[in-house]
Amino acid sequence: MITLHYFAGLRELTGKSQEQADLAGKTVDDLIEWAADKYPGLQQGSARVAINEEYALPTDVLEDGDNAAFIPPVSGG
Repeated sequence: MITLHYFAGLRELTGKSQEQADLAGKTVDDLIEWAADKYPGLQQGSARVAINEEYALPTDVLEDGDNAAFIPPVSGG
């Protein structure tokens, strides 16, 4: 199982701060597609994905026990 974390506006979009999904062996690209199907609008804000606290590439493969975080773009001033 992979633990998924949603931050900021993505938490509001999904209605939860975290959940678990059986995505071990899938790529980060597969994860993004799965999440976008489950939560329409998730990728409209160009969220980045971090795996185990490091930004991930779309081809990185998820392993059982990984933590995946969807991080929305941040602006500041």
